[in-house]
Amino acid sequence: MPRFAANLSMLYPEVAFLDRFRAAAQDGFTAVEYLFPYAFPAEALARQLADHGLQQVLFNAPPGDWEAGERGIACLPGREAEFRTGFALALEYAQVLACPRVHVMAGLAPEGVARARLQATYEANLAWAAELAASAGRDVLIEPINPRDIPAFFLNRQDDAHRVVQAVGAPNLKVQMDLYHCQIVEGDVAMKLRKYLPTGRVGHLQIAGVPERHEPDIGELNYDYLFDVIDELGFDGWIGCEYRPKENTSAGLRWLTHRLERES
Repeated sequence: MPRFAANLSMLYPEVAFLDRFRAAAQDGFTAVEYLFPYAFPAEALARQLADHGLQQVLFNAPPGDWEAGERGIACLPGREAEFRTGFALALEYAQVLACPRVHVMAGLAPEGVARARLQATYEANLAWAAELAASAGRDVLIEPINPRDIPAFFLNRQDDAHRVVQAVGAPNLKVQMDLYHCQIVEGDVAMKLRKYLPTGRVGHLQIAGVPERHEPDIGELNYDYLFDVIDELGFDGWIGCEYRPKENTSAGLRWLTHRLERES
């Protein structure tokens, strides 16, 4: 049975962020993820996790100036010191939250900079981050993101992400495989799962309906079938529910209730 984590950056927009922990627990989730924790003291978030019996399974390292449109700085030459400071902060939060993995966003590829230079910067930053994270017992994740949602994002394809992981060669550097992004960029999602999950290089999965990014039972992907594939392949990690509810979040969890009934 796949294990599902509520993405609190997207789910439960009906309530304030700190109230989303309670809402997720009331709906039966035992784990959460979200984009960024840095607006709150780590201890306040840890208290929410403890109070509601939840496990933190993922969050992102600082992405640069998010409000100004930055979507990560890992590939950007000249920002290495900022990247290191931000990632060190992420590890401090991960320690307090007992979170085993941190996602590093690649960033937007700037015009006029050779891709080879961006690639070298990206891999060097990831190698440094993976080494530091290993000393803290954490995994570092990278995620291919479709260029429709984030135009000019540096990393778009599963094969490119796996080449990066292999090039860096750190056992705690893994791929965050979002099936929503994978379908938009490449399709053939079931075969991608069959290809990559057995490698052990996929550290986390995420889901959303395609193309509107609503509940996974809305759209062109047959998630019941894909969940069966994931079960068959023996993936024991978490699946983050990173979608925008089309209706009230709890009412829209019929897909999850259906899955649990199938497994019972």
